[in-house]
Amino acid sequence: MLEIRNLCAGYGKREIAHDISFTVNGGEILTFIGQNGSGKSTLLKTLSGQIPPLSGEMLIDGVSVSGSKRNDVAKLVSAMLTDRPGTDMMTCLDVVETGRYPYTGTFGLLGDADKKAVSEAMEMTDCAKLADCFFSEISDGQKQRVMLARAVCREPKILLLDEPTSFLDIHYKLTFLEMLDRLRREHDIAVVMSLHETELAGKISDKIMLLKNGVCTGTGRPAELLDRKTLTEHFDISDELYEKYHG
Repeated sequence: MLEIRNLCAGYGKREIAHDISFTVNGGEILTFIGQNGSGKSTLLKTLSGQIPPLSGEMLIDGVSVSGSKRNDVAKLVSAMLTDRPGTDMMTCLDVVETGRYPYTGTFGLLGDADKKAVSEAMEMTDCAKLADCFFSEISDGQKQRVMLARAVCREPKILLLDEPTSFLDIHYKLTFLEMLDRLRREHDIAVVMSLHETELAGKISDKIMLLKNGVCTGTGRPAELLDRKTLTEHFDISDELYEKYHG
């Protein structure tokens, strides 16, 4: 469903990620693993269209998105990145509804199909009961569910997530990933995300891509890449430190 060919990403002339290639099918999860500054967020911003690629190609169902209208791509690719829309005095329902903007035209008026998609997304992510709450007044875990509903209500083929479990306690981490796992299987969504928690990445991901200094150092199944030897080398951790805190 999603194919990336020799993608280079960065800002202006400054290249952050170099020559990245991968494929993700519908219903699969590919997770980027790497240190801070390894290029994970820059890649996700590039895939989402927030910043233009420096070179390379992105194809969806075999068709290059190069030259496509931004709004058309936005209907296929939905992102939940670290930045959030301005939410002053917005209810959770208001926030989720912004996810339908690629379908609503110039004036942003939701039709019946848009309202149905929003309602279903909030039910799927267990945040329907928060609809009338102000987004600024709910917990971080609840905010993550609302933002997932915002991304899902677009009914995308591809979902991009940047550190979606950051700042969440273990309850919200696990319930969030369980929802994501169910959504990708039931709706055949291709998911590309970044995670710091290697144990959780190993449980939920079909594929792992290791990134270091903007370069892919390995792609494969979690069991092949998330072993002690690979992790200590990839994250520059001594055996003693790994043994003390990781076991």
